[in-house]
Amino acid sequence: MMKSFLSLTSRPHVLSGAVQPARASHLTSRLYSNTSSGGRRPLPLAGVTVVSLEQAIAAPFCTRQLADLGARVIKVERPGVGDFARHYDTRVGGLASHFVWTNRSKESLALDLKREKDHAVLTKLLEKADVLVQNLAPGASARLGLSHETLKEKHPGLIVCDISGYGQDGPYRDKKAYDLLIQSEAGMLSVTGTGEEPAKVGISIADIAAGMYAYSNILSALLQRGKDGQGCQIDISMLESMVEWMGFPMYYAFDNAPGPVPAGASHAAIYPYGSFEAGDGQSVMLGIQNEREWVSFCGRVLSQPDLATDPRFSSNSQRTQNRDELKSIIHDAFSKFTTKETIVRLDEASIANAGVNDMKNVWDHAQLQARDRWTKVQTPVGAIPALLPPGSSNSAERAGYGAQMGSVPQVGEHNEAILAELGLSN
Repeated sequence: MMKSFLSLTSRPHVLSGAVQPARASHLTSRLYSNTSSGGRRPLPLAGVTVVSLEQAIAAPFCTRQLADLGARVIKVERPGVGDFARHYDTRVGGLASHFVWTNRSKESLALDLKREKDHAVLTKLLEKADVLVQNLAPGASARLGLSHETLKEKHPGLIVCDISGYGQDGPYRDKKAYDLLIQSEAGMLSVTGTGEEPAKVGISIADIAAGMYAYSNILSALLQRGKDGQGCQIDISMLESMVEWMGFPMYYAFDNAPGPVPAGASHAAIYPYGSFEAGDGQSVMLGIQNEREWVSFCGRVLSQPDLATDPRFSSNSQRTQNRDELKSIIHDAFSKFTTKETIVRLDEASIANAGVNDMKNVWDHAQLQARDRWTKVQTPVGAIPALLPPGSSNSAERAGYGAQMGSVPQVGEHNEAILAELGLSN
């Protein structure tokens, strides 16, 4: 088994559904602990090589998650400047916040793909790759000869994942797309904010959605290739990813009905649900999901048990319809207590609630600390804290099967090593 696993064949190994690397493993990373050396249990994607022509958020977020599972990710960047997300800000000791989040555990290979010699390096690299990911400008990968249609004859086991704003065909195919624009096209801006002006979600949610679907589709494609030996094309559209997440408001507006009205942190179809001010001027978030909770809320939190059967509020639809009246009643009751006192009353009544945290509060969150969710990753400016991937743990890391949490690379940091592995000069 080990001999065939390390052989230089260009054909995939088919082992009854297991995820297997399609080709040569002499590219398996010597830089990260993703093999069983030193007693570490191999991670699920150990031996899988991903080559990614990536920038911004969607593709880097996808490939970082593949790296978390042990894949070797080779990030192809422009010489000198690299991924433009490196320059979004300088908030992390001079590094960009988006970049350090989405690019740990990767190797950086700086290539100018318009130069014949550099393109030849990529061509040789693809002979040994299992997955190619790209989110270049529309049409760029095809012009570089990197479409699945072009590559599949020489590399039948290669999985090619294209991430774009609108997909690889259709009238919007060549339209430029950024997170804000996709949120707008997908209707997200029509349901966020307060209705006074359009408001986007505060994080790059369209990029993140596309990255998540790219990640899960690649995992599925690797499993399928383990069964039939064949690679495939994956066509990820940011618009389609975002519209999938808009399922509730889409169906709320089914059959030409009006869509949800923007209501800040409130909910179009559930009430009370959202932000309520306590007596010290701070806000408490809460949500009532059923009639049992409503009765408990009236009696144990508001100290007004008769309110539970008031015809104006006796069902969720009635509470939603009369939300302004109910909000005033809740405000009057909460004004008698501090935020901490209000949260205690809500907890005692088993009503779901939360404080309103800023980023400092999240860094210091007691629950994350108690569950030992933080570790360190190295960057060009030193170690920084990083959240362990959901589902993994520090105890798993100590036991030898935790997530791969490697360094954030500098531009072209691994050129010399990768070229040497390929038998090429620098």
